[in-house]
Amino acid sequence: MGTVTTANSGHQTWGGANEPMGASYGKLMMWFFIVSDALTFSGFLAAYGFSRFKFIETWPLADEVFTHFPFMHGVSAPMYYVAFMTFILIFSSVTMVLAVDAGHQMKKNSVVIYMFLTIIGGLIFVGSQAWEWKNFIKGEYGAIETKGGSLLQFVDAEGHRVALADFAATLSEEREQLTRSKGRWFMEEETLPTYSVAEIQEGFKAHPELLIRTEHINAEKKKTILSRKDSETRLAEASLVVEGANLVRNEYGSKLFADFFFFITGFHGFHVFSGVIINIIIFFNVLLGTYEKRKSYEMVEKVGLYWHFVDLVWVFVFTVFYLV
Repeated sequence: MGTVTTANSGHQTWGGANEPMGASYGKLMMWFFIVSDALTFSGFLAAYGFSRFKFIETWPLADEVFTHFPFMHGVSAPMYYVAFMTFILIFSSVTMVLAVDAGHQMKKNSVVIYMFLTIIGGLIFVGSQAWEWKNFIKGEYGAIETKGGSLLQFVDAEGHRVALADFAATLSEEREQLTRSKGRWFMEEETLPTYSVAEIQEGFKAHPELLIRTEHINAEKKKTILSRKDSETRLAEASLVVEGANLVRNEYGSKLFADFFFFITGFHGFHVFSGVIINIIIFFNVLLGTYEKRKSYEMVEKVGLYWHFVDLVWVFVFTVFYLV
């Protein structure tokens, strides 16, 4: 079916044969996907925002959670590595722009170089996210969860965090993890923590300089530190030891924080990983001269749209999840 002309004005309307707005079918479908995926991410970030607003008094402080930096163990570097990851991803977006521009000019070698740099940037980002997940899951200081579900952290007289390993006592008690092989098929428990509640309580008694910090944020936007007497009272309510974070426990604060962290950053990481795989496929096609033979590098432009979208989403995730 060709172009349709109206009888009255002679104005031409799209009848199916032309490319709407000059966009090819493939590019148009990529835009449809980007819009639908943008709505999905918007829903996730909106849910995170509502949850954080509801539990704002117990929400973890990002500056206290993301403090690690590779090869700098024990050095507090709040948000430094996350900023580095963001820079790498934005830089890879720049190299993708250069690859698309080189494709328009039919410069195969330039497309190869810039696509290669984009892939390297994506791999560094995905590897950095995996490293960040490892530290988040493992934890650094540990905490105590009370019978009521509140979280208790330990600090010294100056308010600096103290790890459980720095004061926990060693008791001659036997702890055996329940597994299915030692019980019925439905009887199983989580991996036992490094220390028991009794060992933490005994160690706390032996260190009078220690205090307990609750998960509640005070008027100064800092976690509330209890007096020694109140600390001993709260510690008596201890139910279990929490080390690191998972979908059930979280040593940093509200359990929802860990749930959203795994879900949102994991979903975005999956997008980046998928983009890296697609870029690798396109990269080898460029090397083989596939697009040179077609006289068009439009495929590079289409994957470029996806890559820019992934980068833009991370800017929102970084802003909402880490900075606000």
